[in-house]
Amino acid sequence: MNILVTGGAGYVGSVLLPELVNDGHSVKCLDRFFFGKEFLSQKKFEGKIELVKDDIRWFDQNILKNVDIVLDLAALSNDPVGALEPEKTYQINHLGRARVAKLCKEMGVQRYILASSASVYGQQNDTVDEDSKVNPITDYSKANRKAEEDVLKLNDKEFPVTVLRFSSVYGSSPRMRFDISVNSMVLELFKSQKIVVRGKSNSRPFIHIKDAVTAYQKIIGSPQQDIAGQIFNVGSDEQNYKMGDIAENIIQSTGKKCELELGDTNDHRSYVTSFKKIRNTIEFVPKYTIKEGASEIYTDLENKMIEDTKKTITLDWYKHIQTDPVLFKELQINNQIL
Repeated sequence: MNILVTGGAGYVGSVLLPELVNDGHSVKCLDRFFFGKEFLSQKKFEGKIELVKDDIRWFDQNILKNVDIVLDLAALSNDPVGALEPEKTYQINHLGRARVAKLCKEMGVQRYILASSASVYGQQNDTVDEDSKVNPITDYSKANRKAEEDVLKLNDKEFPVTVLRFSSVYGSSPRMRFDISVNSMVLELFKSQKIVVRGKSNSRPFIHIKDAVTAYQKIIGSPQQDIAGQIFNVGSDEQNYKMGDIAENIIQSTGKKCELELGDTNDHRSYVTSFKKIRNTIEFVPKYTIKEGASEIYTDLENKMIEDTKKTITLDWYKHIQTDPVLFKELQINNQIL
């Protein structure tokens, strides 16, 4: 298959693309490469991954010629960034991805798969599944939901559309993120032997990055009739956790002494999610646990396989900063630049 991945140089994409290559696919990565492209530019990927520096809001649709499947991962990546300038968030996370899907249909792409988020459930008292009423609270989750609605309208027999609502992802990546729950807690433990949790009783589902990649592989290999026009929660019932319990699992997994401070928060996003549909439909069952993921991250930090490093601003980045301050702020929030 010829597969194009938008946002393919990001946290999940950097783990996903090599696996797609290993599966024998021809891979194209469309990304703005704000975080660099060194990993994907390695000699071992020459002739296997085509790198296209562009933006989902204005790329030339001819990039989609001869593409069979599009995995649409490109987006502003979290709630704090999404709240900085809501209009920009909707332009990218909603309208940009709706544009990608529309162009895919026009250009004869065989399948379109949207990376959404379980955050669209917002705050719920009962366990939610794909048929539950969503309750997006933040600009980030609202934009995700609008993207879901627009791309699903395009689904038909010739152009199957699938939406994947991912749990909160954790685990090591060549383009590491330390702004997400599990990863940030492990980094706190590594740097200060202390973890501070706000919203200790809030519940969220979690998934290891390797299992997230497996979900994409399973969807790619699934019959069209099983996935067309469908939304799937991606994760496992066993990994619905309260935030305080996440911290305790991380401490246990590393065996390190750690001070744990548990508190409350004004962040009311809390939901328990069912993953029965994806398990029964495509037999997707995650393999990795929070403890395994946390241990992996801690070991990689110790061995300097991943680092909490910051980059100085290059001239090219400065040009982007002048025109796109929200994306610059994302770099700061993701702890990537000074």
